[in-house]
Amino acid sequence: MKRAAKRGGGSGAARSVDVAQLAGVSQKTVSRVYNDEPYVSAEVRRRVLEAGEELGYRMNHAARALASGRTRSIGVLSLGTALYGPASLIMGVERAVRDSGYALRVVNTVEGDPTGVAGAVDSLLEQGVDGIIVSEPIDDGQGEDLSARGDVPVLVLGSPPLAAPRALAAGVGADLMARAATEYLLDLGHETVHHLAGPQRWYAARDRLEGWRSTLAARGRAIPPVVEGDWSAATGYTAGRELAADADMTAVFAANDDMAIGLIRALVESGRRVPEDVSVVGFDDIPVAAYVTPPLTTMRQPFDTVAQEGLKRLVHSIENPDAPPLPASEPPVDLVVRASTGPPPPRKTPGSGRSAASPTSGGRPGPALGGGAPIYE
Repeated sequence: MKRAAKRGGGSGAARSVDVAQLAGVSQKTVSRVYNDEPYVSAEVRRRVLEAGEELGYRMNHAARALASGRTRSIGVLSLGTALYGPASLIMGVERAVRDSGYALRVVNTVEGDPTGVAGAVDSLLEQGVDGIIVSEPIDDGQGEDLSARGDVPVLVLGSPPLAAPRALAAGVGADLMARAATEYLLDLGHETVHHLAGPQRWYAARDRLEGWRSTLAARGRAIPPVVEGDWSAATGYTAGRELAADADMTAVFAANDDMAIGLIRALVESGRRVPEDVSVVGFDDIPVAAYVTPPLTTMRQPFDTVAQEGLKRLVHSIENPDAPPLPASEPPVDLVVRASTGPPPPRKTPGSGRSAASPTSGGRPGPALGGGAPIYE
């Protein structure tokens, strides 16, 4: 590919016409490539991008906004929390949008705010955003009917019952991950699995509880009472002290890693060994999960993958309002197996004082899950 001389005596920024000339394509094709539109072959896309990189081409987003009548901005509605899951999703969105040519406008809501999601959406629409991302929403009791609040695409990172004319979803499947965690513990030989749930105002907590409950029901196992926390290690610790009093309890699935870590601390202080007496599985795979004692078995959430796919679908709906939405894919189910899980302790034979081996004693199986084999660390 020959380097094309820039117009105007070689000075000034490269233009799309220069990229088209160097790549041997039309100016419209350059536009299609940089707008990430479909129906461009991989070879043509490669030539255009290589030409753009060689010339130092940067798309003029301001000109595009004027021509299209759009602000080239995406509104993000967030709870404004430092919790690992929601914060990781927002960081994933920021990374994904960085090179998309869109600006982010963030509005934080607070639990108990009477205006809730609807008021935050109104605020973003007043700023003229082209699309909206709702991150980790909670149920504020208002029904979340956005059908009369503008005709912009709304991407929900999660699965709340939003009513909007152009609603999209990404990151659904927490129930599938909860089901995999529960099945894993059952396949280790535990008779049933207790659940340390997140606050039920959160749709994510509801999905995880439903995945746990439906798995036990499908396997014909007893469904123990749910203990609810607030996502914090402190409430996990309180729940652990309560659960430790149940001598028959041998397995717990916690709705997030922070609560699981607090739970383990309380169990150990109460004389229950982990995993010899009680197995614990968390959810999220926070960075510290691999370094606590014992290292925590947990469900890994694909935050960056969810953010990237969700943003791609949202931008497609913004720029192609009459086209059908891009299909969504199910997030992967990645169980990271560490040292906090194992077979249940041997059961004593009634009347003999002797122990009966558990069905899976002698090792930790790695059952295949719906999304593939577990990861061992």
